[in-house]
Amino acid sequence: MPTIISVAEVIPPYEINQDQASQFARELFAESFKDIERLLKAFQNGQIEKRHFVKGLEWFKENHSFEEKNHAYIESAVKLGAEAIVKCLHNQDFLKMPIAYEEVEAIFFISSSGISTPSIEARIMNQLPFNPHTKRIPIWGLGCAGGAAGLSRAYEYCLAYPMAKVLVLSVELCSLTFQKNDLSKSNLIGTSLFADGVACALVCGDDVNHKDICKKGLSPFIIATQSTLMPDSLDVMGWEIRNTGLFVLFSRDIPHIVEDWLRPNVKGFLDEYEIELEQIDCFIAHPGGKKVIDSYVKALDIPASMTEVSLEVLKQFGNMSSATILYVLRRYMEMDIPKGAIGLGTALGPGFSSELLLLRWM
Repeated sequence: MPTIISVAEVIPPYEINQDQASQFARELFAESFKDIERLLKAFQNGQIEKRHFVKGLEWFKENHSFEEKNHAYIESAVKLGAEAIVKCLHNQDFLKMPIAYEEVEAIFFISSSGISTPSIEARIMNQLPFNPHTKRIPIWGLGCAGGAAGLSRAYEYCLAYPMAKVLVLSVELCSLTFQKNDLSKSNLIGTSLFADGVACALVCGDDVNHKDICKKGLSPFIIATQSTLMPDSLDVMGWEIRNTGLFVLFSRDIPHIVEDWLRPNVKGFLDEYEIELEQIDCFIAHPGGKKVIDSYVKALDIPASMTEVSLEVLKQFGNMSSATILYVLRRYMEMDIPKGAIGLGTALGPGFSSELLLLRWM
């Protein structure tokens, strides 16, 4: 089975604690909401302690055109994305030796927070010495589900080409979509939650000699994946594109949807492989927010302790859209997971949709 060999992340340069973000929102939204102090409780209730942005807070106090914001996206995405690839291919925590850029057969680039043609991975290939025949697969618009979907598509590629080494690069600069003049509650909640993050994973096919390159004795093999789209749910989560950029759209019903919809979706997936929820050892969940994490626990009837890694990533980094699940995965890969342990990767995104991965440490 295709194997996740290495994961690396790059932290954007500006660290913003939640008190700073709350004060920023108070200054911006106070005149628009009479109950601003009640609404600002979302900044503390979400249990996020800090986040990282590619620009400082002063930048967001000014008006910026869609063109300016997207230019900033391209500039930072190329810089940080290249750094993530370098770290992933030279990661001494997971690799015995660096992987040459020329050995990478395909790059899956995942993002939903900016637009670029040529796409970001093409721009990065002009900076790093990849083989010019490297296949490029940019995937846009999957939002928070994108990181899990990228791993799933890499898995399928490596099934078809078992000698392949494939990169999944996720770059999400959610802060650059911030709309200073959008005085909606969705924008206020988004301001309390979203952050910037960049991560890269290396996935290898069966015929790659793992023993020659893997530093850790055990790695997560991808056993199976499942993508699911909920019918007639287009208004649950996504972007509304207007003249000044991308406006956040998400329903307050997301936690309830998770509770009602996720369990049968997950159970049906696991039933195909004769695995029970109780057999899951590692719950590698994209932490969309504290309420979403709580909904995972309730819907799947799992111990709250199984979400501790996801919750810690949320506390330290916020919701970085598609990149977040790769941050969670890296922390599991750093642990001494026993042989045969089963992992379930899960992320939810626009559509409304679900991405699931079944993993086994081998």
